[in-house]
Amino acid sequence: MPDVRDDPKLNRTAEHYSKLLSLAVHEFRTPASVVSGYLRMLQRDSDPTLSERQRKMVDEAGKSCARIIAIVDELSDIGKLDGGLISLAKQPLDLFTLIKEVAELVHEAEDREVHLKLRGDDHGAPIAGDVPRLRVAFDAIFRAILREKPGRSTVIADRRLVSRDGRTSAVVIVSEEATVQEAYDREPVSFFEKRGGLGLALPLAGRVIEGHGGRLSSPKPLLEDDPLTRGSAIISLPITELKR
Repeated sequence: MPDVRDDPKLNRTAEHYSKLLSLAVHEFRTPASVVSGYLRMLQRDSDPTLSERQRKMVDEAGKSCARIIAIVDELSDIGKLDGGLISLAKQPLDLFTLIKEVAELVHEAEDREVHLKLRGDDHGAPIAGDVPRLRVAFDAIFRAILREKPGRSTVIADRRLVSRDGRTSAVVIVSEEATVQEAYDREPVSFFEKRGGLGLALPLAGRVIEGHGGRLSSPKPLLEDDPLTRGSAIISLPITELKR
């Protein structure tokens, strides 16, 4: 990939992209915040002329407005990460322990008897990373995979250390129990991000993983609309030797 700093045309394009995202965030956030404020006023209003049906409509509108604001915030973070305006923190952590903590709080699709279980190493993956952003990234990835399952199934988050060419990485394979190894063995391709209901959480998660020197991918499809591609994720992050 060419270095933007070495190409004036790419540099200008990146600058324009960053400014466009910043403007879009501002233009969306301002009216959404105003609407959200008025809806909160209506929710607190004790005026008896508002019927129960109308109050429910106000509540639903408030939820949708909050969702729009959350997406705008995600768009803002994407623009800042792409523009180099924010830096990821570098705290010492054990990635496998963090993943366990995140997985225990994910309950997506449990109403359809779809469950997330952990497998592999419980600890032993020291990295330097941004803990809050990594939590949000893994939460989004887990929820995206669980949402793909139509009915009763078990999704595994398999944690393992992989050494290759003198480099050790922490790898997490998220897939149905019977397809974990197949998902890992297939050639990796860009993660399948075109999923409804998750806002910009997945593009943001990919940038956070890449910002730590890692990669978020899917197994290469063998057929059109391959369920293994949509229903699996492989996350790889380099083990960091922390300075003491």
